[in-house]
Amino acid sequence: MSAKVTPDPVLKEKALAVHQRLLAVFGRPKRAYLPPVDELVCTILSQNTNDNNRDRAFEALRARFPTWEAVRDAPTEAVAEAVRVAGLAGQKAPRIQEALRRITQEQGRITLDFLKDWPVEKARAWLQSLPGVGPKTAAIVLLFALDKPAFPVDTHVYRVTGRLGLRPPKMSVEKAHAWLEALFPPETYYDAHLNLIRLGRRYCRPRNPRCAECPVRDLCPEGQRRLQQAGGEP
Repeated sequence: MSAKVTPDPVLKEKALAVHQRLLAVFGRPKRAYLPPVDELVCTILSQNTNDNNRDRAFEALRARFPTWEAVRDAPTEAVAEAVRVAGLAGQKAPRIQEALRRITQEQGRITLDFLKDWPVEKARAWLQSLPGVGPKTAAIVLLFALDKPAFPVDTHVYRVTGRLGLRPPKMSVEKAHAWLEALFPPETYYDAHLNLIRLGRRYCRPRNPRCAECPVRDLCPEGQRRLQQAGGEP
């Protein structure tokens, strides 16, 4: 972790209780891994858009350019056109190309497999040195492509953990990565991350959350407050 944090043991017990409850409700997410470079590009495309547009942009990019070397060497305008459906193509296209160039310069070819042998913090720092790669993108590549212990914090995870009281209310998204990595046991990161997203999409929505139906409403101070205000059962 980039910063040493020590959540209260009682809060760690609550996090584990939330995780176990979500496993009982949603089950254990199926594990699926993309190659690391694919995951990196896909995650850059996912910034400020939804999963459907991200996937369409990634598929269009791979259909137009058969290799990552072809993406790296193509005119930026052509890459931007291929990924336009993901939005912010004028930013994402050059970021992807710059990242691919950096990887080539340092490794002699386009691969991130070398990171598998690095300690997680060294790999995290290297990834975040790439253009357009912040804590969330780095954590996604670490967890989903390199099978390393990292806890990505997207908009759903940030919102849900805030409402559940699993993090300080005013903590930034950037600091929440280290906090949640200290809060949850490393062996739970993959399942907990994905199930918190499921919770956020199905119940703990940004507007009009379905607190009365939420499977962890008894563990959620925000949910209990909303239910009491609505005159429902806490």
